Amino acid sequence: MNTTRRTLLAGTAAVATGALVGAPAAAAQARPAAGTKPTVVLVHGAFADASGWTEVARLLRCDGYPVIAPANPLRSVSADSAYLASILTTLPGPLVLVAHSYGGMVVTNAAVGNPNVKALVYVAAFAPDQGETLQGLQLQFPGSKLDEAALDFRPYPTPDGVGSVDGYVKPAVFRDVFAGDLPQATTDVMAATQRPGDVHTLLEPSGAPAWRSIPSFYLVARNDNLIPPAAQRFMAQRAGARTTEVTASHVAMISQPRATANLIKTATR
Repeated sequence: MNTTRRTLLAGTAAVATGALVGAPAAAAQARPAAGTKPTVVLVHGAFADASGWTEVARLLRCDGYPVIAPANPLRSVSADSAYLASILTTLPGPLVLVAHSYGGMVVTNAAVGNPNVKALVYVAAFAPDQGETLQGLQLQFPGSKLDEAALDFRPYPTPDGVGSVDGYVKPAVFRDVFAGDLPQATTDVMAATQRPGDVHTLLEPSGAPAWRSIPSFYLVARNDNLIPPAAQRFMAQRAGARTTEVTASHVAMISQPRATANLIKTATR
């Protein structure tokens, strides 16, 4: 290798090394300092998964918020709450819990006794009081289209040999019940990929509510065909939640992601 070629290669290597070293440094300067904002924990409900939070998570991350959207097991209120509570213990610093639908039952129980949880945000979600059930709250006010006729029931085995039953929203009514303001092509895929909920969650009583001691916020979905808007307003008022209303179906976080993200940001402050 001649001298000229060695000089060119050395110069190229120096430039490349400088770029590799400089890029992380520039990125670090662009990111907010660690710990300046609370971690936002996004909890999905039944008939859905964490992908429903995609756009909300993107908006929050663009503003420098740490975000985690764990999988909700959807097995029972007590087990799902214990699972989320175990995840929360692994997260440092202040936390803001955000829940959709049945996820509200979970965060209401999981946040109890955790001093790091600074706010609860309910997005068209259940906010139960002690002893209340999912089914009781859903049927307390008229208007829900999620009834037995709207569900497919599929038994599944359990380790104890007793077995249980999962409920799925029937594809034919999924859009009307769950996500009437999204395109049919989108809701067809959502129906095909939905995660079912164990039917025993419907009648399992909730424990002492975290919203009694933690500031709460609520996003009411005016066109919700699963949790009647009247039920949402009742739960929000009872919890003393700062409330915002949007014209949206049950999946307000998908059809109104910016309004959802804005309420979460308000809660973080």
